[in-house]
Amino acid sequence: MTRRDQPVPSHRRRDPVGLLYRAYWRAWQQAFFWTMTLGYRYRCWGRRLVPKEGGLLLVSNHQSFFDPFLATLPLPRHCSYLARDTLFRGPFGAIIRSLGAFPVRRGQADISAIKETLRRLRDGRAVLIFPEGTRSRSARMGPIQPGVAMMARKAAVPVMPVAICGASDAWPRGSLLPRGGEIHVKFGPPMQPGEVADMDDAALASELQSRITALMADLAALRDHRRRY
Repeated sequence: MTRRDQPVPSHRRRDPVGLLYRAYWRAWQQAFFWTMTLGYRYRCWGRRLVPKEGGLLLVSNHQSFFDPFLATLPLPRHCSYLARDTLFRGPFGAIIRSLGAFPVRRGQADISAIKETLRRLRDGRAVLIFPEGTRSRSARMGPIQPGVAMMARKAAVPVMPVAICGASDAWPRGSLLPRGGEIHVKFGPPMQPGEVADMDDAALASELQSRITALMADLAALRDHRRRY
């Protein structure tokens, strides 16, 4: 087998999303970006760390219904994400599905959702997951659910920690409608497939939690500094 015939690793493949669909997704992305920027003073750090192509698993804390959009607003590429299966109803369900969301059954090991996540990653796509499995009841990150580390290792793509700060104030869990506030997002350096492969499930879950928590602390410090000055 020549080098030309050898399969391209999934984390090096180009994003397979078509041009028309990318334009549709980009229009929604821009509309939401300006809504968040003007309404919630949205700011992002670490965008240049995001690989522009190839399979990529983004792992973020989860504070509000805004989060799937907040974590993907600054991306230079399309990104799919997992969403609770009960959200895929009516016009709202049709919209989020058209933007790349796919369902996961909460509270159980959803094998079909895991397989779909791995399929998209191996096709060279970016996928966003929330390893807590549900929105946090506070600004703190909850424990990472079992199976997340296994999926991250099996995907054999870069794993990128993402932190969201302020969304729990902007749209608290239990609140019917969003409120005002200030929302910040920060991307951390991606963990490479070899680094992920060398860790067992417990060590990888702990490392991801530590990295996301550290990014959240950085954002909290930035918000405090901006409020003082």
